Parts: sequence; structure tokens; C-alpha cells
Amino acid sequence: MIEPSQLSDPAVRAFVTAVNDGDRQAFEANLAPDATMSDDGSDRELHQWADKEIFSSGGHMDVRSESEDGRRLVVGYRNDTWGEMLTSWQFFVGSDGLISRFETGQA
Repeated sequence: MIEPSQLSDPAVRAFVTAVNDGDRQAFEANLAPDATMSDDGSDRELHQWADKEIFSSGGHMDVRSESEDGRRLVVGYRNDTWGEMLTSWQFFVGSDGLISRFETGQA
């Protein structure tokens, strides 16, 4: 497992840390104002999704591996709704250092 503090990309590192800390403010501060996301190939409303899948259900990311300069992760993701599953995450980071889009789904 890779500790969040050891992740290569600063935006991804901040994202994982915010999720694991349950810190909605830090999570949102790390996203571009018009950020988007998809889950299993379907676009979702990011803030509704995050509330349901992360913040109201105790979401947690155990990073198993990273690639593409730290912008692609394989994660053991768990929450109180679904339990634990192996997931993949890809992050798109703008020149401002904020995440403009992330895509997740089962690995």
C-alpha cells in the first residue's frame, strides 16, 4: 500500500488525503470550479456523488499502485454503503494545479 503522503502528484495526494480525512472543505478546495467526474463510465453530478459515496458513507482510499506520473491509481476503496472494492481512478489536473476531472470505476 502507498501512503497518501508518498503519492507523486500533489493534487492527487491532496484529493486522497481529503477523502481519507473526511474533509469536505479540503476536497472541494482541490477541485476546479467546473470540475466533472464519472463513475463506471457514466458522468455524475460531482458534489452529489461525493456526498453519497464519500462523505456521508465514510469513504476511504487505500492506494495499491500509481502510474502515469501519479495521476492513475488502483485503490482499495471502501465505504459504509458498498464495503470494499478494487477501483481504478484517473485524474486530470489543470495548469492551476486543481483537479478538473476524475474518473473512477471498478478495476
